[in-house]
Amino acid sequence: MDRYDDILLHPHYQDARHKPMSMMSRAAQFSSFAALTGYEDAIDETARLTACRHELTEDEQQALNDVMQRLADDALPMPVLSVIYFVPDEKKSGGTYMSMFGRLRMLDTDCGMLRFEGGESVPIDDLLSVQILADDDEPCLPFSEEDTKS
Repeated sequence: MDRYDDILLHPHYQDARHKPMSMMSRAAQFSSFAALTGYEDAIDETARLTACRHELTEDEQQALNDVMQRLADDALPMPVLSVIYFVPDEKKSGGTYMSMFGRLRMLDTDCGMLRFEGGESVPIDDLLSVQILADDDEPCLPFSEEDTKS
């Protein structure tokens, strides 16, 4: 015989003065709480990666200057551009490289910005590369007709 066999089949004691706690209230006592508020956000921020800003070589800078000069000459009215530019991170060192595709509205040299038809603006100082894809006279084709024959 076990030590507690004599009380095993007795009903659970209920105090007549105190009403039993509901299951919801009982569960709330043991629910988790955030002892360190903001800790998860700090961990996520630390884990977020940023890229270092790429310094252009002389050849890359010259190629970028050539394209910008073509845009400034107004020889290409409202060309379609593909740009890659650096966006500095607001919270930590480094940033992100973004790419954008759109029709140029104007080259704003006073503010140092490329302004696009959709309202987007890209700082000229943050440009990594600019490609002129088409202008109003030339359609923008991803490949030539000779490429389709092979």
